[in-house]
Order: sequence, then C-alpha cells, then structure tokens
Amino acid sequence: MLRGNRTILLASLLLALAVPATASALVRSGGAHIAVKAKAWVVKGAGFGHGVGMSQYGAYGYAKHGFNSQQILTHYYTGTTIGTTADRSVRVLLRDGARSLFFRGAGSACGTGLKPGKGYVAKRKGSGVVLRNKKGRLIARCGGAMTAAGAPAFTLSGKGTYRGSLEVRPSGSGLQAIDVVEIEDYVRGVVAKESPASWPLEALKAQAVAARSYGLSTGIRGGSFDLYDDTRSQAYGGVGAETAKTDQAVSATRLQVVMYGSKVAQTFFFSTSGGHTENNEFSSLGFGQPPVPYLRGVDDPYEAGAGSPYEHWKRRFSVSRISSALRSIGLR
Repeated sequence: MLRGNRTILLASLLLALAVPATASALVRSGGAHIAVKAKAWVVKGAGFGHGVGMSQYGAYGYAKHGFNSQQILTHYYTGTTIGTTADRSVRVLLRDGARSLFFRGAGSACGTGLKPGKGYVAKRKGSGVVLRNKKGRLIARCGGAMTAAGAPAFTLSGKGTYRGSLEVRPSGSGLQAIDVVEIEDYVRGVVAKESPASWPLEALKAQAVAARSYGLSTGIRGGSFDLYDDTRSQAYGGVGAETAKTDQAVSATRLQVVMYGSKVAQTFFFSTSGGHTENNEFSSLGFGQPPVPYLRGVDDPYEAGAGSPYEHWKRRFSVSRISSALRSIGLR
C-alpha cells in the first residue's frame, strides 16, 4: 500500500522567508532541508510513501534497536493501544471485468459437488453466472452469484492460489472474482508482500498487526468486496506470498489490532519517512481532510541507516517562483 512520501515543507518555508534573498541559510524540517541562496532555493529530502502512520523502514530500524512490535506500533499511531478482535472474514477483489474465470481446488459450487483436482469455468450468462467443466459442459446454473468452497485453497487461473472460498458475481458486462477469507489467512498473504521476510521478527509482527487492523477498518463503500489485492488497499498474494517467518509473525500476533478508544484504527503505513512522518491532513492521502488523532506526524529516529533505497531527493526553485507560490496562497 502506500507509495511516495509527500513531506510538507510549510514550516521550513515560513522560517526561510525570514532570511533576506541575498543571504544564505540552511533550514531543517523532518526529512527535508532547504538551502536559501541569492538566486535559488534547493530543497533536499527523503522518503517514499504518503508519509502517514507507520514507516516500514522505520519499523525495521526500531526492531534492530531492540524495540518490540507493540512499542513500534504505539509510537507511530499516537494515543493507541494494542487490543484483540473477534475472528471474521474479509472479502478481497482478485479480478474484475472477466467474461469467464477458470479455477480448480474447490469441492462444491452452486449446490453441486466438484472434484478439487479438476478445473472448472465460471461464465457470465445474462445477469447471472453459470458453471461449466473444462470441456464446456454445463454443471450448474448459479443465479446471481457462484460460491466455490469445500477445500483448503483454490487456484484462480492467472492470479494464484488462495485460502478461503471463491465468490464469482456479475460486474458490469463481466465477472468479479472475490476471495472470502478469514482475517488471519488474509494477513498471512499480506505480510511478506509488504515487508521483506528477512526483516527482524518484531518488525514483521508490527507489519502483521498493522495489516490486520487496516484490513478490518477499511472497506470499499457500496461495493461487493472490502479490499483490493493491490496497493489501492494493501498487497495480498495469497498462499504464494506466505513464508515460514512471516507466518510466525502472524501467529504470534493472532487477532491483535491497533485500537484508538473502542475502535480499530485505520493503520495506514508506507515505505520511508525521511526522518519524520506526517499528519494525515497534510499528506497525499487527502490534503485538508479532518485531522485523525492517531495519525499525527512523529519523529522517525531509527529509519536512517535502515537501508531504504528511497532516502534522498532534491529540488531547485528560484526565489521568485517560491515567493509567487506563497503569495498565491496568502502566505507572503
């Protein structure tokens, strides 16, 4: 989820405005600093991601310095605690708009027994779904939706293997494929897609709790599914993404979530902060949105040296351009 840091430089810019245009100064703010010279402003900074919530490389740095997952999480999500939640399933969109979907691994669908080792095809028929075998013979008319279940995992052609059940329903002129999966199995398919499995266990545990909390607190309004399987929500790879170490992190944090008061927090996370995370209302998540109390910018002291490939950026602006931009929003 969450790619491309947009650190806000307003405080630095306002401080720098106090320096005459003919002077030279260095002003630092979070992961950025601005060198002010007679003819140009040079803005240097670091980061990758929207800047809100947990920095993944920062969590790695905290874990390397001996902090546990709960300490990491409560640092990045201001005023939160770690609690537990009831087991439940989530609905993850795997494909959308397909005219037909080939799958195997299910024991039943549409009230009909299937052979898990054989492949079947769900096809759009009018406003509903029909199920055919590999040779095209009609197996069942499924009505408005098809659910294929009854096996530990199913394989969807062109995507991968997933735990839970496969739901197929009409969408536009095609079909949607949705994985209806228990939250713990969902998180198993997320952690190694979002953080390298080689990272310290406490960093992976923090990622597991953040992924679980985000999955439970975030829904697609008005849709037939809760989450995308990509960075529009968070990356989910199903069985193919699972590793022994990330499974250990998920198991060690079973049903743990980040809580703000009595609610599960929407735990945004991202790659690299550049030294300081951002308030949600000043980020690319949505400038000017209402402030969220637990999504406050915080220092990220252990990210430096954590090995992020997204550490530095540089921009050069003329003094006249900066002055014009600030005047346009009433700041000078």
